[in-house]
Amino acid sequence: MVASRILAACLAVAYGIAQPTAVGLAAQTTTAPRTTFWLSRTASQGALVIGQVPDGAIALTLDGKAVPFESDGYFVVAFDRDAGPASTLAARLRDGRTVEQAITVTPFKWALSYVNAPMTGGAKTEAELAARRPAELERIGAARAIQTGSKGWRQDMIWPLQYWKVGGRISGLFGRQRFYQGKPGAPHGGLDIAAASGTTFVAPADGVVVLAAKDAPFTLEGHLLIIDHGNGLNSAFLHCSQLLVEEGQAVKQGQAIGKVGATGRAEGAHLHWGLRWRDARVDPLRLVPKPAPAKKR
Repeated sequence: MVASRILAACLAVAYGIAQPTAVGLAAQTTTAPRTTFWLSRTASQGALVIGQVPDGAIALTLDGKAVPFESDGYFVVAFDRDAGPASTLAARLRDGRTVEQAITVTPFKWALSYVNAPMTGGAKTEAELAARRPAELERIGAARAIQTGSKGWRQDMIWPLQYWKVGGRISGLFGRQRFYQGKPGAPHGGLDIAAASGTTFVAPADGVVVLAAKDAPFTLEGHLLIIDHGNGLNSAFLHCSQLLVEEGQAVKQGQAIGKVGATGRAEGAHLHWGLRWRDARVDPLRLVPKPAPAKKR
């Protein structure tokens, strides 16, 4: 009961950060000439931001690294779970001028989390994990590097699993420092949604499947599915019991793509939804609407 109250408080804090609730293009309605940047939300650790460049921009960078943008000026950037306190957006204009905007990245106080699952996950020993892991990481890295041209990043994301409708719950929050049976591990890189094994989940936005580990589950991720939403943004779904799509397949928002499981390093049946923009880990909870309240009987 105490743990539930603590988790509920954490959820309230997470939702309180998201401003506005919709991160997609519906938030931008002005048609006035843009002399500076428009940004969909305040930057913070773990946040995804949709933006629009000033009129006349021909190139864009974030901290000196090139960022693509669409013909209508829209782009997406994100700030990692451990991002520093400041970043700089810079747009080079057609007339040779440069418009810069300093961004303050709000820090977040990450909590601790204790998981009753072995560090080695699906591997029987640490030696087996060490032997198998490099090839898995290479495959994940290669998948995330694929540029499919998807426009899913422009959509307001939906829940891949409406847990409140299937008797599930949020069982793990993004960013928490994790301990596996007492051993410290990496910070939690996604949102965990506990639900019965075999529960179907859907695509949170349009995209293209760039990795589908159907046959051989990965040591830690189990049956892993990665969907590219375009411009460096991708979703990863871990611990699945079954994958319903194939590599190279285009998927639509709301399309069934897999089923909840407990493969890999998992304490119980749940869906781990991880989001990344390039190397930046993003909190999915800030990109979806609040769950609909339960109807009174």
